[in-house]
Amino acid sequence: MRRYELTVIFPLEEDQHKAGREQLLADLATNGVEIEKTDETGDRDLTYEIKKRKRGKYVLFTLKVDPAKVTVLDRVFKLNTNILKYLFVKLEE
Repeated sequence: MRRYELTVIFPLEEDQHKAGREQLLADLATNGVEIEKTDETGDRDLTYEIKKRKRGKYVLFTLKVDPAKVTVLDRVFKLNTNILKYLFVKLEE
């Protein structure tokens, strides 16, 4: 298991944010991901428009996950319409 940081941008609307976050947490649990830390960094302006939105809610997760599962999660997150953008970054040990 390797450590990763996952940054996710959700829409500002509370119902979409809540639904997206619940689905994301369910997908992580299904794939055996261990969440070490969660930081809500708040609402921010986006550098460019994403899905016709100029602002989003940022959440930073620190995870322990099998590297093979990252590609699976990548495909699953693309199908979640309540996620504007996400990024996995491998942490050095």
